[in-house]
Amino acid sequence: MKPRPEPVDINRLHEVAHETIRAAKFPMLATVENGLQPHVRPVSPVQVDPDFSVYIANLASYHKTEEIAANPAVELAYLAPNHDQVRISGKADIVTDANVIEGIWEKNPLLKQYLGTPDNPEFILYRICPEQIRFMREWSLEYHEVPRSPEEAAPSR
Repeated sequence: MKPRPEPVDINRLHEVAHETIRAAKFPMLATVENGLQPHVRPVSPVQVDPDFSVYIANLASYHKTEEIAANPAVELAYLAPNHDQVRISGKADIVTDANVIEGIWEKNPLLKQYLGTPDNPEFILYRICPEQIRFMREWSLEYHEVPRSPEEAAPSR
């Protein structure tokens, strides 16, 4: 028997997508090496804004640093325990704003534990600026465009 997913309330897409992100916690980040080979790895975001901007702490010595420098186009894929998913496609920018860095640093004790201070030359903070946000209910096989704010209307696909 074919699974019957719960219907998606289009008017609640923004809220449902954030609920999925909270439930999933650790998304997979996709980057591309030398424009040829995709690489996917789990990451631990340090902040997700209401507009779906996602902040990810990174080390300068990590391989993804080179990949993002060469091609900042990335995608995050969140899969919640109930198999709902959110995909955020966008560009990864390095955050240099000291106030943003300090605010994130203060809320994330693991950053202090591993890196000491935000001045650590190994520390890089990326902001994934969403260009497209999509939500799929488990087994529906249909993505819905998610608005960046609850006030925006978004057609389904």
